Amino acid sequence: MLLAEAAASAASKFNTFDIFMILFTLLILIGTIRLIRQPVKNKFAIGFSIVCLLVFLLSDYAMVQNWLS
Repeated sequence: MLLAEAAASAASKFNTFDIFMILFTLLILIGTIRLIRQPVKNKFAIGFSIVCLLVFLLSDYAMVQNWLS
C-alpha cells in the first residue's frame, strides 16, 4: 500500500516538450556551425545564431536540473 501511494504521489518531471527543446538546440548548433564554415560570412546571422544557441543551452541546462531535482 505504501508503494502504491508513493508511486501515485511522485509525478514525472519529464515533459514531451523537452524532446523538442533538445532537437531545436541541436538544429541551432548545426546551423551555427554551417554559418561559421561558409566562405562569405554573414556576421549578423552568426551573432544571432550564437545568441539563440546560448539561450537554448541555458534553458536545456535548467530543464535537466529540473529532471535531477
